[in-house]
Amino acid sequence: MIKRRPLLLGLSSLATVSAVTMTDAFKNSKDWRVVLADENRNFPVSGQASLRQRAAAKNLIYGAATQYSMLSQDLEFAKNFAQECALLVAEADLLWQVLRPTPDSFNFTPGDWLANFADTHNLLFGATHLVWHEAMPQWFKNTVNSQNAKQILLDHITTVVSHYAKKVNLWYVVNEAVLPEDGRNDGLRNTPWLQFLGPDYIEIAFRTAAAADPTAFLIYNDNGMDYDTNYNEAKRTAVLKLLERLKSRGVPVHGFGMQAHLSGDNSSFNPAKLKTFLSNIASLGVKILISEMDVTDQNLPTDVDLRDRLVAGIYQDYLSVVLEEPAVIGVNTWGLSDRYTWLSWFAPRPDGTPVRPLPLDTNLHHKLAWKAIAGAFDKAPRRFHRINFHQNLESKK
Repeated sequence: MIKRRPLLLGLSSLATVSAVTMTDAFKNSKDWRVVLADENRNFPVSGQASLRQRAAAKNLIYGAATQYSMLSQDLEFAKNFAQECALLVAEADLLWQVLRPTPDSFNFTPGDWLANFADTHNLLFGATHLVWHEAMPQWFKNTVNSQNAKQILLDHITTVVSHYAKKVNLWYVVNEAVLPEDGRNDGLRNTPWLQFLGPDYIEIAFRTAAAADPTAFLIYNDNGMDYDTNYNEAKRTAVLKLLERLKSRGVPVHGFGMQAHLSGDNSSFNPAKLKTFLSNIASLGVKILISEMDVTDQNLPTDVDLRDRLVAGIYQDYLSVVLEEPAVIGVNTWGLSDRYTWLSWFAPRPDGTPVRPLPLDTNLHHKLAWKAIAGAFDKAPRRFHRINFHQNLESKK
C-alpha cells in the first residue's frame, strides 16, 4: 500500500531491518523495506490546526467513534475529542443490545448524554446501527419470529429515530447486510432479518428511518471492500448492486459508509480499482463516508517507531486515494486514541505489546498516524459544497 519510488537498500538499512522482530507473515511483505528506505516518508505537516479544522478547510468532516463511558469518565480524553473532531459517532450506546434491555423498554440514558455532549461542543452526531445482525439483546432470539419481526423492527426504528430527531445528524441505518459467500444471487448475508422478512427488510429500515426524521442523513454501511482480492471484489460488486437496486426503487439512501478497517501488513491494495468502485457509488447520487477507519498493527514489527511509520503509511496511501473522489464527504476513525480501541481485544498483538492503530497514542499525543491524516486533508481537493446532513449543519462548524 506504499506509493513506491525506485529504491535501493543499503547494507546499513538491511542491518537495521534484521534487528527487528517480525512475524513470518510480515517478513514476506516488501512494504517495510520501502518505508525504511524512503526518507521522504516523514509525514510533515505545518501549523497547529486540528484534524477537525484541516478537514473543514476543504469542506470535509473528520470525526471518530466513541462511547458514553469513555467521554463521561475521562475528561482529558473528552477535551481532546472535542478539539480534534467535528463528528461524534456513538460506537455502541445506540445499538439494540444497549438500547433494548427488554422487548418493551428503551434505555436512552447513554445516547442522550452523547447527544448533549455533541450539542455542547458543536459536534455533528452520528449513530450506529439501526439494523445489524450482531450486538442484539438476549431476548431477541426467543422473542422475534417471522410473524412479529416486521412490527418489532418498525417500532424500534420509529421510536429510536423519533427520540433523536434533529439530534442525530446521520444514522448508519443498515450495517453489513452483504456477504456473497452465503451463496445468494443477490449477495445478501443470511441474517435473522433476512430470514424473517426477506430482502425487503433493508428498504423497510430506510423508509421507516426517513419517516421518523426526514432531516436525517441515512447511510448503508459495510466492510471488506478495500483490497485487490477475490473476496473484496465480490463484496464490492454485491454492495454496488444492492445500492443500485435501492436507488432504482427510490429508497432514501443518502450515503454509503466504507468501513476501511485496514491491515498494516496487507500489500494487496489497488488504487485504480478502489477509485473505480467509489466513482460507481458516486454515480448513483450517493455520498461516501469513510466510516470506521483504523489500521491494525497485529502482525507488524515490535519496534514502535517502525510500526508507527507503517501504520501512518497505510493511512496516507489510502486517504490520498479516497479523498480524490468528490463524493467522499469525510473520514471517521473507529476511535481517536489508542487508549480506547476495539482492536486491543479483537486483534491483539502476539508479542503482548499494546496495539497502536489510531491517530493519538494512549497519552493522547499526536502520532505519525495523526500527521498522515492531517497531511491527507491538507492535500485533498476542496469541496465546493458541504453536505447538508440536516438544516442546522451550517451552525455546527
